[in-house]
Formats: sequence, structure tokens, C-alpha cells
Amino acid sequence: MFDSKRAAERWLSVTETQIMKGEWIDPERAKVTLGHYAGQWIAQRPGLRPRTVELYRWLLRKHIEADLGGVELGRLSTAVVRQWRADRLAAGVSESVTAKAYRLLRAILNTAVEEDKILQRNPCRVRGADRENAEERPVLTVAQVFDLAGRMPKRFRVLVLLAAFGSLRWGEVSALRRCDVAEDGSWVRVSRALVEVPGRGLVIGPPKSRAGVRTLIIPAAIRRDVVMHLETFVKPEQTALLFTGERAGNAVRRPNFSQRTKWTEVVTKMGLKGLHFHDLRHAGNIWASKAGTSTKDLMSRMGHDDMRAALIYQRATSDADKQIAAKLSDLVDQHRNGAAGDEDDEPDDGGSVQPVPVG
Repeated sequence: MFDSKRAAERWLSVTETQIMKGEWIDPERAKVTLGHYAGQWIAQRPGLRPRTVELYRWLLRKHIEADLGGVELGRLSTAVVRQWRADRLAAGVSESVTAKAYRLLRAILNTAVEEDKILQRNPCRVRGADRENAEERPVLTVAQVFDLAGRMPKRFRVLVLLAAFGSLRWGEVSALRRCDVAEDGSWVRVSRALVEVPGRGLVIGPPKSRAGVRTLIIPAAIRRDVVMHLETFVKPEQTALLFTGERAGNAVRRPNFSQRTKWTEVVTKMGLKGLHFHDLRHAGNIWASKAGTSTKDLMSRMGHDDMRAALIYQRATSDADKQIAAKLSDLVDQHRNGAAGDEDDEPDDGGSVQPVPVG
């Protein structure tokens, strides 16, 4: 094992020092394979949302286990990780997915280092491997949002407006109930989200982050739309969902919504090919950021997490959030006034009637 007695004595001295400092790591424990350890890591990780668990399992199965699953933790090195990443990219895996897989691998091995004391250091030290350059998303105008909402079946028109002017995620807006909305449409409370889990269907859970639990002031300019939706499409029970299908009254699933609204066709006709539903929230965040409020108040409205617990419990009764809602309402009024002016300038078309989308 050792080339000389002196080398053995040196090893013994170092090992004794590590034991005294509580830094010694039993090399036998590092013989566990990455695939086995990673599977346990996901199963034992506290607080993971169902969708996150599915994502981690997919990344592990598809992009990590094939090449590294049988490798012992103690045999992983930065060179091995670097080669694994290069092989993923060479196989045609996108930089975005590869970065996600790398970050998962790093998190798993961080636990092996810091909590389980299996490794002395994390081999995931490849510079820039954790970065992904997400494509730039389009920023909708107020006019485009109202145009899009008008092209939806009537029962989904307010869903589009709330997603944009309330900066709501799909899971948040689709989970809203009558009890989550003020009778006059002045506020919306976000306390839960619907998540699509493979093999289980729709699952009710908490919002994406702790700060996602929030109450939002709704711009005055669209409150009437919200009230009309409540009166027309929502059952009287307090637990009745705001947005449902036409028949059973069940929650709307994302694929069904896209199919029912012909989303891809509609946005393509609008010249917005490739527009995602999440881009509505993105637009609302951009508009709110221009309202002149602080980062703290903006993060509270968007439901972004922060280390300070105060941001988690901020409510829409704050003056700053009212200012945001007022600014958004002004944008809507400007759009409507401009649209009315355009209609006055147009010649009489002989009384032609424009088709109205049927819900």
C-alpha cells in the first residue's frame, strides 16, 4: 500500500490529525454509486414540489445515470464531470438542459460533502457549466393583451387579464376560487396552485415559493371584467373555481386550455408565434417594474422569494401595491381611450357586425 515506512507514517499522522479535527472521511463510504446515492437524495429531499421531483427524476434518468450512474462517488473528479458535460452537449442536448442536469448533480454532491461527509470536496467545479442563456421572451403591450383576451372563449377572457395584470403563474390563476376574489374584484388572494403531475393528474399544492402566498390589488380598470366573470361563469359556492370547462366544472388543465382556445393558432395570427402563456406574467412584471416602486414591493407583487420573512407576508393593502395597481389601471384606460378614438376616425362600414367568440 505504501512505498516506504516513512510514507505510511506520514499518512497515519495526517489521518490522526483529521480524526482529531472531525474531518476524517471513511473511504469505504465513498464506494456507493452515484445512481444509488442520487436516487435516495431525491426521495429524502424535504419540501420538494411534485413537479420538481418529476423534473429531478427525469434529469437523473435521462442525463446523469446513463454515463455516471455506476460510478462510485469517490471516483468522481472534476475531469470526469467536465467530460460528462462535454459528452452531453456533443450528443445534442441543449445548454439549458445540460445546465439543469449539472446543477442537480452539484446539489447532490454538495450533500455528500457537507451533510453526509462522504467526500472531502465537490468535483462539480466546471466554470460556467451551471449557466443557461434563456431565450429572450417577447414583451406584450397592453393592447396586445386585450386583443388576445378578446380572441379567447368568453369564459377564459378574464383568465388572460388576471394572468397579465396580476402577474400570476398558470398554476396560481387556474387554482383561484370565488373565496379568493373580492366581490368587487378589487383584490385576488393567491394561497395555492394546481400542478400537473405525470401519473397523478392535477394536484393542489402551495405556490411555487413561500413568497407566492400573497394578496394582489387588481387594477380598477379591469375590476368590472372580474365581477362580470363571477356573475356569469362562477358557481355561487365559495369554493367554486373561477375557471372551469364548459361541462363538468372541473379545473382547467393546461393542454385542454391550449386546445380549447386554439392558443397556437390565435397567437400566430396575431403575429406572436411561439408566445407562451407565461409571457402574460412576464408582461405584467415588466409593467409593474415601470411603476416606480422599490424592488422589495415589486418582488412581493410578483411572488418572488427572498431571505427576509417580511416579504413573504406582505399584503396588497400596502400603499406601494396600490400604486402599482393604479399605474396598471392607467395603462388600460390609455388603451381603451386610444381604441375608442380609432373607432371614431374609421368610416361607416354599412353596419357590418363583427363575430363574437363564443364560450
